[in-house]
Amino acid sequence: MNLRFTKMHGAGNDFVVIDATRQPLTLTPEQMRRLGDRRFGVGCDQILVVEPGREPGDDFAYRIFNGASGEEVEHCGNGSRCFVRYAVDHGLTDKRSIRVRTVNALLELHLREDGRVTVDMGAPVFESERVPFDPRALTPRLENGFEQWPLVDLGIEVAVVSMGNPHAVQRVADVETAPVLEQGPRIENHPRFPRRVNAGFLQVLDRGHVKLRVFERGAGETLACGTGACAAVVAGIRAGWLDERVDVQARGGLLTIEWAGLSQGLQAPVLMTGPAVQVFEGEISL
Repeated sequence: MNLRFTKMHGAGNDFVVIDATRQPLTLTPEQMRRLGDRRFGVGCDQILVVEPGREPGDDFAYRIFNGASGEEVEHCGNGSRCFVRYAVDHGLTDKRSIRVRTVNALLELHLREDGRVTVDMGAPVFESERVPFDPRALTPRLENGFEQWPLVDLGIEVAVVSMGNPHAVQRVADVETAPVLEQGPRIENHPRFPRRVNAGFLQVLDRGHVKLRVFERGAGETLACGTGACAAVVAGIRAGWLDERVDVQARGGLLTIEWAGLSQGLQAPVLMTGPAVQVFEGEISL
């Protein structure tokens, strides 16, 4: 089969976007891996499949697959920004604000006049069973009343948050020297996380600025991770390190995260603003 695609990126987190609004698209995990392969395919962190809305009031739906493994995942913040940019640029909608359903969330996306996209990522989840995370027999250290859980075998503490997908965030002195590639896979596959986890390494510069690296579940380290940026900022706000609006410097670019959870309640939505860029379009034979 010949498959049309668009290559996009959001702060260096890159995607292959496929339009399945006109007819259903079914690809095998092997075909997904072929698309994601940076030597034998197009190359990407994730593959985004654009679909018609599933529920009344939804503009679209979309599915997310890891390029390295071909497995379907729940959420991708940078991908959601590329999604709305794709929909507008390809004439699938004339709206600048759209409602999009993923496998486990309904997102509100807004294309701004400056070309950046703001995404309402919904409220963070802290309950261990919903992340999911197994805290049995662990005693957390409280930072401003927020649990920092010890992963004793790794000698680290992590804050545990879900943004529609699980995240373990640890504060580090310097992201450039943090053992991301060595420690990331061990955190990702730690037995305390039954569905594995994204591992975030957070450096606080001041109350409104941080640096972040994320070792993503099923993808390895990426140049940016939208849900990871949201989870890291939420964890930093709850721990008392950060203010409600934070610029997150990832290796691929800058994201702005806003969360009023301490002033408006923990169910306040997380807002993420950042770039979405089309790189090229093409066709591949699978």
